[in-house]
Amino acid sequence: MRSFTFLLFVILTFICWGLYGPVLHVGQEILGGGGGQKSLLRPLICVGFAYFLIAVVFPTIVLIVKGETGYWSISGFFWSFVAGTVGAVGALGIILAFKFQGKPFYVMPLVFGLAPIVNTFVTMAMARTFKHASILFYIAILIVAIGAAGVLINKPSPAKTAAPVQTTDVAQRTETPTVAGDETDNETATQGTAIETADENAVVLSTDLTDSKASSTRPWPLAIGISIAFTALCWGAYGPVLHKGQLKMGGSRLRPFFCVGLAYFAIAVVVPVMLLGSLNDPGSFDHVSGILWSLAAGITGAVGALGIIYAFNFGGKPVFVMPLVFGFAPVVNTFYEITTKNLFGQVSTFFFASLAMVIGGAVLVLILAPRNKTKVTPSVTT
Repeated sequence: MRSFTFLLFVILTFICWGLYGPVLHVGQEILGGGGGQKSLLRPLICVGFAYFLIAVVFPTIVLIVKGETGYWSISGFFWSFVAGTVGAVGALGIILAFKFQGKPFYVMPLVFGLAPIVNTFVTMAMARTFKHASILFYIAILIVAIGAAGVLINKPSPAKTAAPVQTTDVAQRTETPTVAGDETDNETATQGTAIETADENAVVLSTDLTDSKASSTRPWPLAIGISIAFTALCWGAYGPVLHKGQLKMGGSRLRPFFCVGLAYFAIAVVVPVMLLGSLNDPGSFDHVSGILWSLAAGITGAVGALGIIYAFNFGGKPVFVMPLVFGFAPVVNTFYEITTKNLFGQVSTFFFASLAMVIGGAVLVLILAPRNKTKVTPSVTT
C-alpha cells in the first residue's frame, strides 16, 4: 500500500496547480477595484507572502523538530535561491497575462503545456543528452505547438455588446417656435437650446467613458502571448536549477524549498512593496476578499510544490509523477473555469481537441525525454 501513497500527493498537486490560475485571477480582479481593472503588484505580494508561510515557516519547523538528510551549502543555497527567483518571476508573468485580459482557461493550459518542454530542453542542455533524443520526442513537441495554436485560435470569446444608440439627431429634436417680440418664447427657446447642448455634451462624455472602459478591458494578444512564453521559460527552467541546488545540499528537499520561499519573499513581497508607491497600480488593499483570494492562490501554488516533494519522498518516480501532474492540472483548470463561468455553450469541439493535443503532447515530451545513464530526480514546480 505504501508504494501507491505518492499518488495522493500527485492528486493534491494537480488539483492545487489546476486551481492556481483561476483563483489568482479572481483575487487580481477584486484587488484592482473592479470595472475590468486588474492590480499587478498587490496579488503578487499576497502570493509571495503565502509562499513564505508554506515554503519558509513550514520547512523551518520540520527541520528543527524532525530533521532531514542532506546539509546546508553556499552553492546549494545560491542555486535554490535562483530557482525561487525564476519561479516568482514566472508568477509575475501569469499576473501580467491576466492584466492584459488573458483568461485562465487558455493561459494556464498553455503554460502547463510549454513549461515541460522548456524544462526538458534545459535538462538536456545541462546533461548534454541532445544526441539521445528520438524522432518521437520532437513529434511530441510539434503536437504541443499545434495544440497551443489551436487553443489560442479557438478560445471562447465574450459576446460582443451593441454600441449605445445616440438619440441626439437634430431632426429628432422638438424645437419650440417663437414669435417676434415675445420675450417669454425667446427665453424658452434659449433654455431649450442650452438643454440640448448639455444633452449633447453628456452623450459625448458617456461615449468617451464607454470607449475608455472598453479600451481598458480589451485583450492584448501579443502581450498575453509574450507573458505566457515568459512564464513558461521561467517555470521550465525552475526544475533543473532547483535540482542542482538539491544536489549541492546532499539530496535535501526541504532546504532547497526553504531557499525558494526566501526568494519568493524577496522578489514577490519586498520588491513590490518598494515599488507600490511609485507605480500607478490600480486598486487597493481595502478589499479583504481580494487579499484572501490572492493568498489562496499562493497557498495552492506552494502546497502543490510541496506535494511534488512528498510524492518523490514516498517513492514516486519523476517519469510517472510529472506527466500526471502536467496532464491533469490543465484539465482541473479548464473544468473549473467552464463550470463556474458557464462557458459550455461558448467552447467549441476544436478548443477541447487542441487542449487535448497540448496536454497529450506535454505528457509525451516528459515520457520520451532523453535521459542520462545516471539517476536524476528532476523537480518541476511553480
